[in-house]
Amino acid sequence: MAKPSPNARILKPPRHVAIIMDGNGRWAKARGMPRLVGHQRGADAVKKVVRSCRELKVPYLTLYAFSSENWKRPATEVDDLMGLLRLYLRRELADLHRNDIRVRFIGDRPGLAKDIIKLLVEAEETTKDNQTMTLVIALNYGGHSEIVQACRAIASEVKSGALDVEDIDSTVFERHLQTIDIPDPDLLIRTSGEQRLSNFLLWQSAYTELIFMNTLWPDFSKKNLEDAIDEYQQRERRYGAAPD
Repeated sequence: MAKPSPNARILKPPRHVAIIMDGNGRWAKARGMPRLVGHQRGADAVKKVVRSCRELKVPYLTLYAFSSENWKRPATEVDDLMGLLRLYLRRELADLHRNDIRVRFIGDRPGLAKDIIKLLVEAEETTKDNQTMTLVIALNYGGHSEIVQACRAIASEVKSGALDVEDIDSTVFERHLQTIDIPDPDLLIRTSGEQRLSNFLLWQSAYTELIFMNTLWPDFSKKNLEDAIDEYQQRERRYGAAPD
């Protein structure tokens, strides 16, 4: 990782930070603990990173909480993760609302338990007018599925005559994504040393700066976030243009 610039903190922070939270299980295994303990510590790290992003004035934070592929994990672990999600939403909603943080969810809701869907709706409705920061939680989310669903919606509009094929462009396509009113991520961080996107925000990350950290998610701190932002601020974002 590049050496942090001493002046980086005074630069404008990224508008949107996305994080693939990885390493809970390995964190627990390294300490001889059950995977559930790793997930519990991971939930604590979520609280810290939300607070840190608000302090650093990052307007949008998206967290990859549960992918559409995570259903392949043992049923007991999935149940534990869903239990932690319920606990987080019930315990943290009031604090998120008090701190003027809007909560959004992306992903396929029909695959979730009814009581969880009810909690998602309650969180979104309660915080819908908050403006200081937006927390987006990707839950039962997969980038491939999101793109396929967008294609189906566009095809349906073309079939009905509501949309001409010639009018389909990237702007039209983005209007059919679940992130319709959320800016594309400027910075994407993945913890635990893995270096792949794992089906996360595939369309939206076309020009996102990627940073991979060896830190396991339960150990992720405000310092880790600041270091990633420092490195991001040193990069030249050209969007395909030639360097100066």
